Amino acid sequence: MSSFYFLGIGGTAMASVAVALSHAGHAVTGSDTQLYPPMSSYLDDHNIRYFNGFSEKNLQSVSPDVVIVGNAISRGNPELEYALDHHIELISMPDLVRHHLIGQNTSIVVAGTHGKTTTTSLVAWLLEDGGLKPGFLVGGIPENFSIGCRASGRSEEGFFVTEGDEYDTAFFDKRSKFLLYRPDIAIINNIEFDHADIFDSLEDIKRSFRLFVNLIPRSGLLLVNGDDPVAVDIASRAFCKVERFGLSPESESESEWSACNIRVDSQASTFDLYYQGTSLNTIRVPLFGNYNIMNTLAAIAAATRSGLPLDAIARSMPRFKRPKRRMEIVGTYSRDITLIEDFAHHPTAIRVTLEALGQLYPGRRLITCFEPRSNTTTRNIFQQELSECFGPASVVVMGKVYRPERYAPDKSLNTVLLREALEKQGKIVFLSGQGATSYPADIVEFLQPHLREGDVVVLLSNGSFGGLKNLLMESLG
Repeated sequence: MSSFYFLGIGGTAMASVAVALSHAGHAVTGSDTQLYPPMSSYLDDHNIRYFNGFSEKNLQSVSPDVVIVGNAISRGNPELEYALDHHIELISMPDLVRHHLIGQNTSIVVAGTHGKTTTTSLVAWLLEDGGLKPGFLVGGIPENFSIGCRASGRSEEGFFVTEGDEYDTAFFDKRSKFLLYRPDIAIINNIEFDHADIFDSLEDIKRSFRLFVNLIPRSGLLLVNGDDPVAVDIASRAFCKVERFGLSPESESESEWSACNIRVDSQASTFDLYYQGTSLNTIRVPLFGNYNIMNTLAAIAAATRSGLPLDAIARSMPRFKRPKRRMEIVGTYSRDITLIEDFAHHPTAIRVTLEALGQLYPGRRLITCFEPRSNTTTRNIFQQELSECFGPASVVVMGKVYRPERYAPDKSLNTVLLREALEKQGKIVFLSGQGATSYPADIVEFLQPHLREGDVVVLLSNGSFGGLKNLLMESLG
């Protein structure tokens, strides 16, 4: 067995892979800064030793065989410089996954701007409940497994399901991660502009997706969102079989897989599943919003291609559990106030998440707290889109822009203009981080007099939001 050192172990995928390798018997350690739950708790729960902060002494004390370099690590990091000076083998996390986990398994890769984590978790669950014992790598913690990564349970003819991120691989490899995952069955949920720190335009992103599609063998399958013109265009160049999934009206749809007669109650969504215009089954899944119906269609198609019968898929669906931080209900508190946490940080993800919550909690006010944290939403690229995506919310709380010093004022998100635009829509808006009260305690202070009985408070961030969740849990009692 080898000893692996994860440089940047706090990343969701990095931590998950670290735990999987530890379970396989390897010695695993790592380091990072600003580790916070759920990933810090995840590492602690699985007895993974890690260092808080970067120092040459960390590597000296461990002397690993291989250093796995996270894509957030760049030249100048003291541990990276030490590894380079001492000729320690360096490898990226996706390359490690390809060689040590995917191997010769049938590789199912879930790609797209939105919905990857939920769809990957769902595919893995369907295969698991169907007895196929898949390996998987999910960019979150899937509740059905309580681990984000594991090796395949079959030595031959196994499956490995990977969340295929289009973000870059490492400081020494600027390819999108999904280009290293050797797809046999690929899903493209949708394609939009994102990751402004590494992509210059939508065309730049499309170039990576074209390369991804070009990797699928002619015997493979590409499943693509038939309602997304950009994704359909990318799929048109595939050398393999292509099947579409969609929600367009049956008379207009050209998608092979479709959902009709969608019904929603407090526990789940139910729809009639069609393939090439023929009704196949009724599906009930504990997910909400049309975007999650699309995720479900893609997962059904991938599971069917993997050999599972539709009846078994339908039986597995109601037992699926959402990944953490995907419309996760934190708790219900006094005055019937419900606190929810979600990872949404792109305008489209914010909009569809709030629309889904409006379906789930009809007649109740949505109080939305959003932290502009990603490299795209901290800039003014989506200034207009962010002013239009909070439609279902009655109150919008805007967290501090994360690390605003990175951009010139004319390139940064202007939260004052955003507040003005939202107030014109009749919303109550609060800009956090402006007063004497510390951040994010000022959000709790603002919310206390504004909350009403039955309100639904939603936290939207791809980070820790400064610990706001815990502060609200204490405040709401």
